Amino acid sequence: MQKRLFSLACVVLFCATLLVGCVHPAASTSVSNTATVQDSSMDGWEKYTETWFDVFDTVTTVIGYAPSQQEWDTQMQALHDDLVAYHQLYDIYNHYDGITNLYDVNKQAGSGPVAVDSRIIDLLTEAKEMYNTTQGKLNVAFGAVLTIWHDYREAGLDDPETAQLPPMEELQAAYQHCNIDDLILDPQAGTVAFADPELLLDVGSVGKGYAVEMVARAAEERGLTSAILSVGGNLRSIGHKPDGSQWSGGIQDPWASVGQAMNTAPYLAAVLLEDESLVTSGDYQRYYTVDGKRYHHLIDPDTLMPADYFSAVAVLTPDSGLADCLSTGLFCLPLEEGQALVESLDGIEAMWMLKDGSVVYSSGFESHLKNTEQ
Repeated sequence: MQKRLFSLACVVLFCATLLVGCVHPAASTSVSNTATVQDSSMDGWEKYTETWFDVFDTVTTVIGYAPSQQEWDTQMQALHDDLVAYHQLYDIYNHYDGITNLYDVNKQAGSGPVAVDSRIIDLLTEAKEMYNTTQGKLNVAFGAVLTIWHDYREAGLDDPETAQLPPMEELQAAYQHCNIDDLILDPQAGTVAFADPELLLDVGSVGKGYAVEMVARAAEERGLTSAILSVGGNLRSIGHKPDGSQWSGGIQDPWASVGQAMNTAPYLAAVLLEDESLVTSGDYQRYYTVDGKRYHHLIDPDTLMPADYFSAVAVLTPDSGLADCLSTGLFCLPLEEGQALVESLDGIEAMWMLKDGSVVYSSGFESHLKNTEQ
């Protein structure tokens, strides 16, 4: 995973006053008023916060409530251990002694089946399913093309004066090795193989969200009942607060976030969350500039260029892995096609932030917006 991600990551603030105080007028017309009832099972619980910088090369923040510091520390140690494990398994840039991760798969699977952890099989199985759901816009076999963009972006960031675009002929040649059908999974044997030796995996569009979901579920099984996780802005809430109120998650204003420091960008909307995930994909998060124009990291498989439909797309759904996949897929789909997709799926809501500064919601998204007048 790229070290440069940390400097461009967006730290999501959970304090409702901070979120609401910066909300853009475009998102202030629809509100949700939810009555709250004190949860007596949490009487006497204290609020705690934990922050880490060593997983998925971004900032991880967990805010929650627990009956004691000891209970909180125990939960956080286990949650952090899980995140580290997923980070290492899904890393495509580094090898780790003692495990076979996606870096190793990319190196070895073209020569034959590679035995991997079940968490890799599960991730790739879901990713292949989402390839079909998103009409091919979410493609973890797109690594050959994304590697070229990554290298040109890194070179451009290191030396802006010499920044260049990848030659289209180079991208088109790489695209010949991005067929998802060449990714061969054998869940019973626990192996991954590439029918095309030049295929490369890149799980940046799903790995973090999937890991957040799995980590949150494991924490819930261990007894964590009131918390919200932000892993580089991927939000996953667990339960509600002791006073019965829901958690608040912020959607950054994509038109005001370019060049902003991590925690200073204003918010476009505040969303109420309870056992739900909120994931946003945007053109302001990772980019470089060539001849005065920004080129972001969300590459459309149809054009092999950065998708140009929206400034950002936010997805709200209980499953963080699904939200991560869909935010990328919807960002690369025309609005009408994306709307039709969202409305065809149960438990999915989306918010499209168009390049002209307007906002479009799916049919149920606005009911989750926090009342900005309170």
